[in-house]
Amino acid sequence: MTKRLLYRTLVVVAIVLVALFQLYPTVRVSTLERKLNAQLAELARLTGATEADLRNALATRELEGMVRRMLAGDASALNRASGLVRQIVHTHEQLGDLQGRAIRKGLDLQGGTYLVYEVDLPGLLMQVAHNKDERFEQIVRASVEEMQSTGGDFFDILRRRLEENNLRLSRYFGKMGESEDKIISDLRREAEDAIDRTLEKLRYRIDQFGVSEPAIHKQGAHRIVVELAGVHDVERAKRIIGTTALLEFKLEKDPQVVQATISAIDRTLRRIRSGAVDTTLLARVDTTQRPVRRAEEAEVDVSELFGQGAEQAGIDTGQVIVDRQTFEEAPFSSLLRQLPGVTGEIAVPVQNMRTVDRLLKLPEIQNVVPRDAEFLWSNKPIRLGDSEYYLLYLVNRNPELVGKYITSATVRVGAGETTLRGNEPKVTLTLDAQGARIFARVTGANVGKKLAIVLDGRVASAPVIRERIPSGNAQIDGLDTMEEAKDLALVLRTGALPAPVEVIEERTVGPSLGQDSIDRGQKAAIIGAILVVVFMVVYYRLSGLIADFALVLNVLLILAALAAFRATLTMPGIAGITLTIGMAVDANVLIFERIREELRAGKTVRAAVDAGFSRAFVTILDANVTTLLTALVLYQFGTGPVRGFAVTLSIGLIANLITAVFVARVIFDHILARRPATAALSI
Repeated sequence: MTKRLLYRTLVVVAIVLVALFQLYPTVRVSTLERKLNAQLAELARLTGATEADLRNALATRELEGMVRRMLAGDASALNRASGLVRQIVHTHEQLGDLQGRAIRKGLDLQGGTYLVYEVDLPGLLMQVAHNKDERFEQIVRASVEEMQSTGGDFFDILRRRLEENNLRLSRYFGKMGESEDKIISDLRREAEDAIDRTLEKLRYRIDQFGVSEPAIHKQGAHRIVVELAGVHDVERAKRIIGTTALLEFKLEKDPQVVQATISAIDRTLRRIRSGAVDTTLLARVDTTQRPVRRAEEAEVDVSELFGQGAEQAGIDTGQVIVDRQTFEEAPFSSLLRQLPGVTGEIAVPVQNMRTVDRLLKLPEIQNVVPRDAEFLWSNKPIRLGDSEYYLLYLVNRNPELVGKYITSATVRVGAGETTLRGNEPKVTLTLDAQGARIFARVTGANVGKKLAIVLDGRVASAPVIRERIPSGNAQIDGLDTMEEAKDLALVLRTGALPAPVEVIEERTVGPSLGQDSIDRGQKAAIIGAILVVVFMVVYYRLSGLIADFALVLNVLLILAALAAFRATLTMPGIAGITLTIGMAVDANVLIFERIREELRAGKTVRAAVDAGFSRAFVTILDANVTTLLTALVLYQFGTGPVRGFAVTLSIGLIANLITAVFVARVIFDHILARRPATAALSI
């Protein structure tokens, strides 16, 4: 063996060893996952819990406590389960150590959740505007509608509409005297920065959520794509990831103001019903406090309740529950209830909520609501008997305190002040020094009033201020489960998103569908590989076996590269691997056919092999480079599955040059070095 051949052989061995080293975590993870599934199934049988609940408890480090609570009365089963829990935790820790170095499976293989969020630019503008009025809000809404219908640039549309209304941007943004161009430029920069910061906040929340190897990236200018492989609880994922977590503390309006506002709405609705809309304000309203009585409920159609005014006002038709004793004189009040044990708040039957919400958004109704107040809904209904009700609050429009002062949010269990239940989970908030000073001032000046804790425009709770609170601590109760409390604490700790986001697309792939995709992809790849191997052996004999070895090494290198670069394997990626197999065989066919031509021309075996590899190399390189350029274009301009296909195809093309040209040549050199020069070549 020549020294040159020895060096080449060592390079091939090193390539194989490195590939095997990179693939070891993937093989080990697959083994550990099967082991963990079997252990969880056994624990589920012992405890009676579902595997999904056990996995959630394992992810939040509460598996042992959960098992102890479930088996507290069975010492024997608890002993067996405790040993199994230790094994599960150990296996889970091993998986965590290896998963970062293993090939990641995409959603189509592993199952999971795919979410596309769009940043709410109008919502962002409302946050940064230093002066907001009704005209500005109308212009922003009109700009959004035009942007959605025409696809134009939002900021250009906003600027034009402000000019059409003889309004300057400096009235709402920037500083007096600044040029329109500079303000628009600053707004664009603010939007881009908000999107980048939102992306980082989402990434941090997902890390806290406990998802291994999530995929998060920008799509276009205003969209963020989140891929959570292995996560199938879409609602919980959206609740944690997409919650803006804008926390505000707002004082409730006095009961006299609430009653006056409702009376004004009643009077306005009577006029809507008669077709003569009046925009009278609160000058002549009835502030009489009426005693709580049992409503005489009846189910009627909205058109019956409001006449033809319902359709003219844009109120949906349908069934609502009214108090027949009052709806003629007080149509709005007839949709509301006062519940025993829930003092001071307005209760709305769940069936009436949509109608009440639409009514409150009517311009005629907005005109009779105090300018410094707004109606807000509770974040969830309360149940009394067989009925469910949402609470409706009239609060100050401007908050007394916001969530940016929060330093910590922890979960505790205790009695809730604002609910009808006893022991329940709650979230305790701690404010920084500045927030504590503001909170102490607000609570000291408003003893006896209710302070609504508002999260993303919904009232989470509204406790009564009993005394000045100088400690800077507050709590949110009314939470149903410990999981909900932990999720809320998580998003409050990570802070509010810089800009509101909304889900515009969501997909969920079940694990069974993912496994079916794996099985089909593996079957296609194996069948294709077998056909290629058999063809090469039958048609090219010993040389075909060499090509088959190079082909196996090619696939090995592709998988090793995917693991090394922490890439994600998807179904399109498997398609790319399958295509690469064909490309690899094509390279070997070119080489072997060139060798055959040289042999027919009368050259020796050594000369024919040398000429075959050297002359075919240019053609192989040209074909692989042009295909590689196409793959790079697909990666640059494609998204999702297209990129997955482009990645595996690109890696496969590079691996093909190594295996078909370099490795196969080393094997041929070894064969020729051990055979007489006159011996025939099996090709």
